[in-house]
Amino acid sequence: MNTDPITAIVAGNMCTGCGACAGAFPNAIRMIEDPVHGRRPVVENTGAGRQAAKSALAVCAGVSSDWSDLQLEDRIDADWGPVLGAWEAWASDPEIRRQGSSGGAVTALACHALSAGTADGVAHIAARRDDPRLNEAVISKNREGLMRGTGSRYAQASPAETLGKIARQNDQVVFIGKPCDVASAHQAMRSQADLAAKIPLTIAIFCAGAPNLKATERLLDRLEVPKNANVVDLRYRGNGWPGMMQAMWKDPQGILHKSKNITYAEGWGKYLQSERRWRCRICSDHTGAFADISVGDPWHAPPSGEQDKGRSLVIARTKRGKEFIEAAIRGKALVAVPRPRDVIAQAQPNLKNTHGAVWGRSLAIRAVGLRAPRTLGQPLFSLWMGLPLKQKIQSVLGTWKRILRERLWRKVIISDIQK
Repeated sequence: MNTDPITAIVAGNMCTGCGACAGAFPNAIRMIEDPVHGRRPVVENTGAGRQAAKSALAVCAGVSSDWSDLQLEDRIDADWGPVLGAWEAWASDPEIRRQGSSGGAVTALACHALSAGTADGVAHIAARRDDPRLNEAVISKNREGLMRGTGSRYAQASPAETLGKIARQNDQVVFIGKPCDVASAHQAMRSQADLAAKIPLTIAIFCAGAPNLKATERLLDRLEVPKNANVVDLRYRGNGWPGMMQAMWKDPQGILHKSKNITYAEGWGKYLQSERRWRCRICSDHTGAFADISVGDPWHAPPSGEQDKGRSLVIARTKRGKEFIEAAIRGKALVAVPRPRDVIAQAQPNLKNTHGAVWGRSLAIRAVGLRAPRTLGQPLFSLWMGLPLKQKIQSVLGTWKRILRERLWRKVIISDIQK
């Protein structure tokens, strides 16, 4: 039996878990939560399912992306994608600023879109109400809904599942996601003019990779949450910059408990980042080149403590993104200080080398007959050439070691934790 293309993408470690395929064809493709491989699509084993999977390739940024239509004017743009302007900014609303991962800029921009009439809703991720270890894609239409999504969610997420709903309704909806999610939304909008007309703005959140449920369980163990406890809240970031990682849980008697807390540095460095999926490790865009606006941490001006007042790095990628940021500043939703266009290199110095290493990793993957994403128009080879010799070699040899250690030639087989 011939495997459909979406199932083949999952099996070959090429899926980002964005959910765009399931959003476009909800009757034939659904997302499930695998504890190791993360959120992945399952295609209905019918002729209609296979046909849907073929059509869904048009919205899949997991297998390919194309920088050719991006306006790359200089070396800064070539390294990071279009940068029309940059600001260090934070939400003027003190509650949003405190609860946000850094300065609450994404939530502030989303709130401004609703209050200014730019959008009727905002598609984003929030913790699942019945299980905050997991995420769900939602469309919020007020501040209360947006506040559910504050703070980073270092767990698998599929915000592009909302694209189908956006296409089927008449509302104007801002789309927020990781760079890979926005890349899929960008491809969907390029091929579907009616969808593009309903998304007035896209916002990408800088991302270093999405850990799996196994990583979350390790984190909960470190937070000393009892096994099989009823977890009712899990904060990875926020309540100060960068904030502490902490959970809340109920015992069998229904009594609410607060776990111990640990720093962001310990939680990410020791418990979460090691469980990022292989597709995240060959990602060549961690800062949202395809978005109208992208937002991350300004680590070049680090917080003075775990509970510092937050600040965000806000990047305008398109003309409409720049105009929206400037309107949010004028409307006092954001407090912002302009920064040089090359500020991403200062704020995220490791990511340029990470992008450069992708060319070597892809070379190593293809050399042993495995698939790697196609990235058209992005100058990855020149980024790789800019690496020190040791890092060039490591990008290739390290990949071969990982292929052997993780047996990456084996097909990915997923199982649903809900069953």
